[in-house]
Parts: sequence; C-alpha cells; structure tokens
Amino acid sequence: MTTFTRREFAAALGLVPVSGAQAPAKPMRGIFIIMATPYTATKDVDFEDLAREVDFLDHCGVQGMVWPQLASEYTELSKPERLRGMEVLAKAASGKKPALVLGIQGPNTAEALEYARHAEKLGPDAVIAIPPAEARSLGDFREYYRALARATQRPFFIQTTGGAKGLTPPVEFLVEMAREFPHLGYVKEEASPVIERMLALARQRPPIKSIFSGNAGRGLLFELRLGMDGTMPGAPYADVYARIWEEWQRKREDRAREVFSKLLLMINLDQQIPGVRPYIMRKRGVFKTAVSRQRDFQFTPEAVREIEFNFAALKPYLRA
Repeated sequence: MTTFTRREFAAALGLVPVSGAQAPAKPMRGIFIIMATPYTATKDVDFEDLAREVDFLDHCGVQGMVWPQLASEYTELSKPERLRGMEVLAKAASGKKPALVLGIQGPNTAEALEYARHAEKLGPDAVIAIPPAEARSLGDFREYYRALARATQRPFFIQTTGGAKGLTPPVEFLVEMAREFPHLGYVKEEASPVIERMLALARQRPPIKSIFSGNAGRGLLFELRLGMDGTMPGAPYADVYARIWEEWQRKREDRAREVFSKLLLMINLDQQIPGVRPYIMRKRGVFKTAVSRQRDFQFTPEAVREIEFNFAALKPYLRA
C-alpha cells in the first residue's frame, strides 16, 4: 500500500502548492456542474440566463461549475459566443463559493490557445480541455496539452473523451503530462473501462491530484467509495448532487443512497425522452426556454406526465 506524507496527501487534493504549479484557492473536489447553455426562442445565446445559472448553482451548494463542455453544446457555439460567455461567467462568479472552470478546448492547438489566453485574462479557478478533434496521434495530444499547459499555471483538467475519434489518452500519458506539468494532474475520466482507469490513476497520487467522473454521475456512490474526488454532471439537478455529496462526506451513506436512487430516475429518463434536461431548466425557472441548437424537442402529454412524475420524487431535496 502506498503511503503519503501529510503534505503529499494535501497536494494530491490540490490544497498546497506543488513545485512549478499554482496552488488552487478552492479545492478541486466535489460536485462540479457542467453548465448548460441557454438560448432565446430564436436560438441566440441568452447571456442573461447564463449569468443567472451561476446564481442557481451557487444556491444549490455545488463546489464547482464548468463551461463550455459537451453538455454545454460547445460545438454549437461560435468563437465570439464562447469568448463572451467566459467573460459573463467570470463576472457572475466573482465572489461566489463554487470554483469556476473554463473550457479552453479547440479542434487544434492554435484555436485552443486562443481560448486559453482569453481564459487566463479572466482568472478562473481552473481550466479544462477536451482532446483536440483534429489529432491523428498521441503525439498530437502531447503537443496540444504541452502548449496549453505553458499558457497557464492554474489547475488544469484533462478530459479523456470527446476528441479525435478512436484516440483515447492512456493512463500512462496522463501521468506523464502531470509529471512534466504539475498543474495538469487533474483528470475528468470518462473513457472505458472507467473504474479500472480511475483506480490506475489513483495509484499515481501524486502527481495525479484530482480524479473526476462524467456520464451524469451514474457511478458516483461507487466512485466515492473508491476514494475519487468528484463528478461533473449536468445542471438540472445540481442541488440533488450536492446533497448526495454532503451526505457521503458526513458518513451518512444510507441517506446518500436514498437520494441517489431518486436521482437515477431522472438520469435514466433522459435517455428515453429527449430534451428532459432543458425542460427541467425551464421548469425550475433558470432558463426562459427549453431551446437547444442540437435539435428541436417536442413533448407529448405522456412524456410530460412521466417527467413530472419522476421529478416529484426529487422535490424534498431541491434548494432552488
């Protein structure tokens, strides 16, 4: 069994400086919500609602908020929209408790660097980058993350999915990057086999500092039992995820399981009824519409009844 000094353990959680890296002011642990992108009825980005989402997430009690990523429909956003959205969020998040993590990914190194440099001016608590879609090899991944790492010293999450098709960064690559650039020791792990990869990463603490999951947090309780650091799910049930995290931290595992079982009803429903997440964001008063740029959603009376029936089970745990 690997043993750590107190300082090494704190460094693994991102609580103390590591040589060559900027120490995070806020711990990179907990529920870090992938923010949704709101649209007007004419499918323009609603920056007013984007700022309102920050207040919603703060009230929900989450530890972090992340934008723009896959669940944010970032591939549907123009460069000016992404840059302005970063500015809106940096202003709205100022003084709030959740850490702000800005997505700086691009299809290639040159474009990603534009986002990285813009984010750096805004001073988020951390950044995150999906692998480049135009990469052809692991060497391209290496060039991309090295260039981005040199553009910032703040905590930097590497997401393992969403980039070039058929190309996944091996665990060894993630460890290599974290050794070369200590602030790259933060990982959002979504590649299969997820649990095996997470455990392999955990054996490399430090230099690996924080290990998060995605996939709507479907494996959250098991991942917490295994000592992982958090998850990055979508926004509609942010307060419910926060409640699960809090119950687990208080060693009330039965209560965490009870809340999680209700949440799974909605997570599963999202696969059966397209558009559940924007529907809930509108229902909860965070967004004015349930509009998406990816597709137009139509809700039958039967679908609405099923959404409302399952969502009712979450009402005791809602904070906003």
